[in-house]
Amino acid sequence: MPDKKSLGAQISYNLRARGVDVIFGIPGVHNQEMYRGIEEAGIRHILARHEQGAGFMADGYARACGKPGVAYVITGPGLCNIMTPMGQAYSDSIPVLVLSSCLDETAMRRGQLHQMLDQETAAGCVCDWSYQANNAQAAYGLIERAFMEFKAQRPRSKHIQIPINLLEEKTSSPPKQICTVVQDSDVAHPNIKLLAKVLAEARNPLFIIGGGAAQAQTELAQVLSTCGAACFETYAGRGVVPWDYPLNYGAALARPSSRQIMSQADCIVAIGTELAEVDLWRNELGHSCPLYRIDIDPECLSDEHRADVVIKARANIAMIGLLKAMSISVSDWAAASVESQKLLWRSETEAERSGIIAIVDALRAVVPEDTMIYSDMTQLAYVAKEVWPMTRPGHWHHPSGFGTLGYALPAAIGGAVARPNHPTMAIAGDYGFQYTVQELGTAVELKQPLPIIVWDNGKLKEIEDSMRRAQIAPNAVTAKNPDFVQLALAYGAYAAAPKTLDEMQRVVLDAFSSDRPMLIHITPEILS
Repeated sequence: MPDKKSLGAQISYNLRARGVDVIFGIPGVHNQEMYRGIEEAGIRHILARHEQGAGFMADGYARACGKPGVAYVITGPGLCNIMTPMGQAYSDSIPVLVLSSCLDETAMRRGQLHQMLDQETAAGCVCDWSYQANNAQAAYGLIERAFMEFKAQRPRSKHIQIPINLLEEKTSSPPKQICTVVQDSDVAHPNIKLLAKVLAEARNPLFIIGGGAAQAQTELAQVLSTCGAACFETYAGRGVVPWDYPLNYGAALARPSSRQIMSQADCIVAIGTELAEVDLWRNELGHSCPLYRIDIDPECLSDEHRADVVIKARANIAMIGLLKAMSISVSDWAAASVESQKLLWRSETEAERSGIIAIVDALRAVVPEDTMIYSDMTQLAYVAKEVWPMTRPGHWHHPSGFGTLGYALPAAIGGAVARPNHPTMAIAGDYGFQYTVQELGTAVELKQPLPIIVWDNGKLKEIEDSMRRAQIAPNAVTAKNPDFVQLALAYGAYAAAPKTLDEMQRVVLDAFSSDRPMLIHITPEILS
């Protein structure tokens, strides 16, 4: 007879067999059985201070290493608290698996601890799917399905809930299964051959590079140079194309005048991008030429942009196919014109949020090139995403789609867990930082050398500016802030409030080699 353990313990062993080595979460009386097997299975557990922090940590971990981030939470409020990170992971295509407990019976009983009307459905509103496992085999099968889908299709957050009594039942371990996925390999797709012919004849080919193209970095660079194409990067796609590629317009899609560039193209190829509102901040590209879409998600291929030709394939497979079919051609794009346009956009950025570029440039001058950066919804990040050239893909993470506040600190903690001995940095605004400031405790416990840049302009400045543009008298955009330096010290972190850009640079360098996180508090006065 195989050794039987509680299902809660078996789940941890099951996850470990699939390569999970870290779980983020918070134990409670309803999910404590899930904690029985964590250490036995050889999994490390990271204790967050709030389930929202645990979810963002799992997200940041997944972005940093590519493996699914896993979180354990309790019934009811625990699951509710992690739903914001689940929504963010869904929006940004991040593989996060949340496992929660649930009540055994709710239809005929009321007033139970942590009771919700429909926990399964509530979670399903913000993730790819949410299901309840009513027996051990269902739990094992749903875990198998989640990991299979993480590999085979667009990765998005998923939720599995297990009744408390079932978690406690003794059960056999699942059959040994290996999640093997055969990837698409059709490099001779007829539409790829068609695109190769079109690119050979195009005088102004233009590529839009999304985060989904990261695995095609080498092949894509060859395709662009072969046909002389210009390109734009989405915020998630920064670093996929070398920032110094002469025809790279950078992350300026949201600039209104980028539509004028689109109108000059005679062929546009969008790879691994939703072309979403948060990419464009308008409803259309502004093109009149054929649009080719390359993506693994049928939803993107059939969206409102109405691509003329669609290619359902992974970016690297499509680029390999293109290279096989392409011939060298010359375009009419001019590197000098591209550079001039980028300088103009940089001037617009400076005019919109005066002075912040100087801070961004000072940071970039000292931050190690392989630093993984996690930013929050703050003006410092908005500017940096446009003007900070990335030299490698997947090294700047921002809560673009769902647009959550409080993302940067816990996500950076998860990222640092995934990449020990590699630099990680967080950038947050004074308001958003307070959403998850308590996770400083986790970073201190982990002794992470984590610089945390807190940009403090004393208000919700982006909202104030938006209200003024809409001719609304600014309302509810200021709040009394704590003494951030003393707050960080109270958690046991280091803290500094540099008064000049030179001092800020020295402090940041020190933070990367510290034995614990360092909060670096900067205000607009640093520019004076």
